[in-house]
Amino acid sequence: MSVLLQPLSDPLLTQKGVTLSVLREDLLHPGIPGNKWRKMKYNLQAAQEQGCKTLVTFGGAFSNHIAAVAAAGQEFGFATIGYIRGEETLPLNPTLQFATNCGMQLRYLSRSDYRLRNEPHFQAEILKIAPKPYLLPEGGTNPLAVKGCTEIVTELTERWDVLCVAAGTGGTLAGIIAGALGKGHILGFPALKGGEFLQKDVTDLVQAYSGQTYQNWELQTGYHFGGYAKHKSELLTFIQDFHAQHGILLDPVYTGKMLYGVFDLIKQDYFLEGTRLIAVHTGGQQGWVGYAQRYGLDWPKL
Repeated sequence: MSVLLQPLSDPLLTQKGVTLSVLREDLLHPGIPGNKWRKMKYNLQAAQEQGCKTLVTFGGAFSNHIAAVAAAGQEFGFATIGYIRGEETLPLNPTLQFATNCGMQLRYLSRSDYRLRNEPHFQAEILKIAPKPYLLPEGGTNPLAVKGCTEIVTELTERWDVLCVAAGTGGTLAGIIAGALGKGHILGFPALKGGEFLQKDVTDLVQAYSGQTYQNWELQTGYHFGGYAKHKSELLTFIQDFHAQHGILLDPVYTGKMLYGVFDLIKQDYFLEGTRLIAVHTGGQQGWVGYAQRYGLDWPKL
């Protein structure tokens, strides 16, 4: 897998004496970009090896994961079933319409039932009605996903001091920590309010995968902009300006918040002069159409 590292040119970086590059994981695969491809790579292999026919998973109505699983099913010959949090709303939003166009069956769960998604008895019931099922958790995070995400680091050939990545369920961050083997410093930027809980979740994921506990990482929990899939005007302005200056479209749920945080920390002299930073672009641009529709935005023009 080729690695595309895009160095950024910005007066702030020059002023502070640091370098920042964006790792363009969003360009890995047209339908299954970024961390979704990393998370699904070994899960898809396992599903094929086990003779499974149907990928079953969970997600919200605007979920990047739902879109990616639907695309993977279409490309690799699996039927797909997506259990969506909340009631059906017609017409379908762009994410769910894309999933349907890829052949995914959508089934809706009340919020109370959705909270049972990780309970073994609930999973057993829904898997009974799926032909030769392979279950992928919400967000795609499991040990095989962590394995795939270690390759974000192991494929890097450029020298770096700090790796920065957005965090949802913590699987990508855990994979990067495990792949780094204690090297450098890793910053995770939770996309949701109250992201401190990820400290334990990520530690547990790394421990389960590698049997190791690393101390070279931390969470930056102050850049959620009000909560998951929420924003403030300064975030959208930052994303627009970043796109205009660097030609990279960030998403408003994950990577936009992460890179806003990275630049804010640079302004605060958080990093020593000479620090080589890499920010991982985990994809998510598919969500822009629905996000813009939901909030009445006239940008970006996709």
